[in-house]
Amino acid sequence: MIDLSVLKGSSFVVLGLARSGLATVRALVAAGIDYVAWDDNTATRDAASHAGVKLADPASIDWSRFTALIISPGIPNRLPKPHAAAEAARAAGKKIICDVELLAVAQPESRIVGVTGTNGKSTTTALIGHILTSAGVTCEVGGNIGRGALDLAPLGVGGVYVLELSSYQLELLDTFRAHVAVWLNITPDHIDRHGDMAGYVAAKEHIFDRQVPGDCAVIGVDDDHSRAVHKKMAGRYRIAAPPVAFDRPVIGGISFRAGRLIDADGYSANFSDVPTLPGDHNAQNAACAFVACRWLRVSREEIMKGLKTYPGLPHRQERVATVGDVIYVNDSKATNADATAHALSSYRDIYWIIGGQAKEGGVAPLAPYFERIRHAFLIGEATDLFAGQLEGKLAYTRCGDLQSAVAAAHELSQSDAKGPAVVLLSPACASWDQWKSYEHRGDAFRTMARALPGAQSLGRAA
Repeated sequence: MIDLSVLKGSSFVVLGLARSGLATVRALVAAGIDYVAWDDNTATRDAASHAGVKLADPASIDWSRFTALIISPGIPNRLPKPHAAAEAARAAGKKIICDVELLAVAQPESRIVGVTGTNGKSTTTALIGHILTSAGVTCEVGGNIGRGALDLAPLGVGGVYVLELSSYQLELLDTFRAHVAVWLNITPDHIDRHGDMAGYVAAKEHIFDRQVPGDCAVIGVDDDHSRAVHKKMAGRYRIAAPPVAFDRPVIGGISFRAGRLIDADGYSANFSDVPTLPGDHNAQNAACAFVACRWLRVSREEIMKGLKTYPGLPHRQERVATVGDVIYVNDSKATNADATAHALSSYRDIYWIIGGQAKEGGVAPLAPYFERIRHAFLIGEATDLFAGQLEGKLAYTRCGDLQSAVAAAHELSQSDAKGPAVVLLSPACASWDQWKSYEHRGDAFRTMARALPGAQSLGRAA
């Protein structure tokens, strides 16, 4: 747990009592810092109260006695409509921050690697952490992945925090500085929270705020918005801005293609034999991790060793089982078409399980990958929409629920496949129509796949 005693004398309102909010409360209590907390969900409040959390409705408190509002990033503080507590804090002239800001204040002697982008954040964050750990660097991984920022261990001088940072978190930072900022890519997302694409990009760009000479900004340059961001950062005084590009050399940066990295000085490394990093999108993740770790003085040899021993993340192209020549892949984290495109581009002979709560555009943007798919199995609320978009373009079966889809995909793949094939859960949809979360959906798929006749489990235990 992060020691927040440096903040003694302050007093905070904590809004949102899920993972990050509860970690914040624990850290404040441990440091003897005054606070009140709230969550709009009655069941969550009751559970927190039974755990000893001091509750107070932000609508009825005297804001003059509080230093700041610590808000869980998922709660809107501006758009589409600000939470009443955010409005009250702003009217009282109080700062609105998140737990990551407190980590930065409490650990000023540690270095921070911040990772953002629309897709690939979690993999790149975990990969950097794995490489650093395998190279003997003291580090902690968290933020928008795994443990909340204040549940991480204090590291002090020489330690490195590797943090996945969402646009929601980045707009809540005040003094935070990323010694190494990693920007992967940008495609439309969370427009309701940021107003438009320009607002989304601007929120992401906060990752570079307060960088100083000697810091590094690693930037993927394979989309127009990211190229514009790189041009801006390359002009900042003595902040290194190495570009990362697909399949073309870049001055002072690194290029990538599936399974191969090429440094600016001609150094080339192959990691195509790593099953946990398939596809060009993971090559981009690996390339950005490579550059970030080099900036932290990790040798190329140690980086490549870390890449080749990376265990992967659950729900992100996670190989969970095999039945004969058919591999079952859990990509439940793919909740939009862009993320699913990465998975479809990584395999051939795919039996594709898709559906849930549809995002704008549905599966229409995925048409270039249809030739890789042998059959689609439709589930959830999006069934009718996707059936209409696939009609005449791709064979499909309406399955309704995940269990039926897994059974149907298993039966067809075993009778139809000629050689290696993939049953891929990559839904391109949110999970909330039938599941608590994408993790809940992915865990269920893993269990179902491993229970099939003749199944051999792969990867981590359930």
